[in-house]
Amino acid sequence: MELGRVGPAGMLVLLLLLITAQAAPERDPYRVLGVGRSSSQADIKKAYKRLARQWHPDKNKDPGAEDKFIQISKAYEILSNEEKRANFDRYGDAGESQGYSQHQQRQFHHFHEGFYFDESFFHFPFNSERRDTSDEKYLLHFSHYINEIVPDSFKKPYLIKITSDWCFSCIHIEPVWKEVAQELEALGVGIGVVHAGYERRLAHHLGAHSTPSILGLMNGKITFFHSAVIRENLRQFVENLLPGNLVEKITDKNYIRFLSNWKKENKPHVLLFDHMPAVPLLYKLTAFAYRDYLSFGYVYVGLRGTEELSSQYNINVYTPTLMIFKEHIDKPADVAQARDMKKQLIDDFLSQNKFLMAARLTNQRLFQELCPVKKSHRQRKHCVVLLTGEGDKFADAYEAFLTFAVANTKDTLRFAHIYNDRQPEFADALLMDEEKYRGKSAVVILERRNNAGKIAFKTLEEPWQGSNEDNFILLDLLDQLRTDPGLLSSETVLADLNDELAPMFLIRWFYSTLDYILDCWDSLFHSNWREMMPLLSLLFSALFILFGTVIVQAFSDSSDTRDSPASEKKDTTAKTEKNDTSFSKESNSRVPKKGFVEVTELTDINYNSNLVRLRPGHMNVVLILSNSTKTALLQKFALEVYTFTGSSSLHFSFLSLDKHREWLEYLLEFAQDAAPIPNQYDKHFLERDYTGYVLALNGHKKYFCLFKPHRSGDEGVCEDYDSSSLHNEARGKPSCSPGSKSIKNKLHKLSFWMERLLEGSLQRFYIPSWPALD
Repeated sequence: MELGRVGPAGMLVLLLLLITAQAAPERDPYRVLGVGRSSSQADIKKAYKRLARQWHPDKNKDPGAEDKFIQISKAYEILSNEEKRANFDRYGDAGESQGYSQHQQRQFHHFHEGFYFDESFFHFPFNSERRDTSDEKYLLHFSHYINEIVPDSFKKPYLIKITSDWCFSCIHIEPVWKEVAQELEALGVGIGVVHAGYERRLAHHLGAHSTPSILGLMNGKITFFHSAVIRENLRQFVENLLPGNLVEKITDKNYIRFLSNWKKENKPHVLLFDHMPAVPLLYKLTAFAYRDYLSFGYVYVGLRGTEELSSQYNINVYTPTLMIFKEHIDKPADVAQARDMKKQLIDDFLSQNKFLMAARLTNQRLFQELCPVKKSHRQRKHCVVLLTGEGDKFADAYEAFLTFAVANTKDTLRFAHIYNDRQPEFADALLMDEEKYRGKSAVVILERRNNAGKIAFKTLEEPWQGSNEDNFILLDLLDQLRTDPGLLSSETVLADLNDELAPMFLIRWFYSTLDYILDCWDSLFHSNWREMMPLLSLLFSALFILFGTVIVQAFSDSSDTRDSPASEKKDTTAKTEKNDTSFSKESNSRVPKKGFVEVTELTDINYNSNLVRLRPGHMNVVLILSNSTKTALLQKFALEVYTFTGSSSLHFSFLSLDKHREWLEYLLEFAQDAAPIPNQYDKHFLERDYTGYVLALNGHKKYFCLFKPHRSGDEGVCEDYDSSSLHNEARGKPSCSPGSKSIKNKLHKLSFWMERLLEGSLQRFYIPSWPALD
């Protein structure tokens, strides 16, 4: 076909084919990730991670990095899903309503008579290229939100919109959102936009499961907006995020009390005089931002009952007025007036008046801000600190120091005072515990050298009394310090200050609990079921476990009650032993299930069931006794092990030494380590006394631990077992005979040995097989 004969329709076809061919590489997820069609999932994942690190917007400052990163993410989303990958391989499309790249998401094709048309040909309103781009400067990424937005939410509230492409409701609210966002941003509210299609992780983290969604962020806490999207509702929503006690309403009746609280709160107090009945939102936001430094009050000058206040401070009722009051409430320390109070004007005014003229150092943060670390010679700041006490005795010294501070205010000087009894470590480090300062005030000039607490300082040689002579001496030192920094000749390291104004633990716990209850209450009425599922699941799981435990315990107690009479009638001797071992004892974490210790004799009849075929994880604790020591040792044994009877993995038995000495000797040979094994023909062989020995036998794993009474009466543990003692016993020198100590003391501290047995810290002696018990 000759080019000259191609008509307009043919030219359009050729043009569309060229555009399609150029866009093909971008639309092909294999080419975007740089992998072949036969690549495995491991290769695709590896390529995605490499490209994601390279093109992540937080690391790559290229203007096209964000679009490239979106293409990579969408390509991986298709190829990592076998169904979508198969659809793309067959039809060249993943079968999604949204494409995998930003280019695809901005196109909507219609097929008509063999042609594909871009939606821009029809100028559809939801084309993202035609939409307003004002949201771009507010776009949030996950790392940016976590590292910057959440910490900043403790200084100002954030209003965040979650949106996505192909969201007609998002388009509907966009004009209102744009207007409100511009208005609130000028007042100091943070604005954010999250694109759910590109930032799914952040949208899921915020709990937004549909678009559009609007939420508020304050102090790291997320609150969803559930009203109609109009200007008044959004403003009221932001205002409701703020605490209700930020600004106090001031009248002629309470202004003296409000301004006099500077000493208790250790803060300057701010009054705003305005003719608006309600406190302006700008002022509330400012109060929240500076709440740690200033206390705020609002005077409605049009209200009856404020005439005296307005007259005393000569207020122009037609012009908004800001006043800062510090130590003196009869006269403001600074004043600002403007017909249109802007945020920048208020911030500049307050940032210069954040501290009292001679603030009291009540915590480490205030000390660091008042006395910053020296960064250079030009940024050198010196702090003049009055170390004094509370009460009328020190009032004159403080007033004289405050007068000196007001008269000598400079950018390079900061004045502060501290109570010695509330910050004793600070005072002792600077005064060196000298006797001449005891019970008196002192003045110290200091300079912080680093954040670790190192300072250089100089203390006035005489106590501070506030006399003219003291003022001249201090003024002369400060003049010398401007030219001679070496005047601060002493150095020390200060510990962090105590937080004097911190609330008590119970108060903090109460407020935390109250906040949690309010959050749950709000979630019950405003959260969707998907958000409530974790809480409901936790609640029902706890109830199921609680009621299940009660029911099982009830059945267990009833079966024990039914079985106990039969077991008591079974054997008269066993009944007597149980009665002897019943006692009242303070129990530990293993609460005994019965009021007695059930101890059975280990014989050839029950040997297999109680030891050889014992269930895995179970142990049999066996006491070695003789006929003559049986009663005394059983009583002491029951007392020592009673608190461990609550463990279902422990069984208790006793072994007669008179009947099974040979079996015991065989086991003890494996616990002798390198000690010589006694000759069985030794003349003292039959004189060895093993009564009081306790063996913890693990039948499944074929090992045992050994408790052996010592001469000193101390605890006998496996790893402390002295093999030489067996050698001594073999030579006729028993270590624990009835003649050397009472029989009951042989089991002294057996309970501590049992504790270590349950901890698994005892030495284990393994045997090849359990010997027969004849």
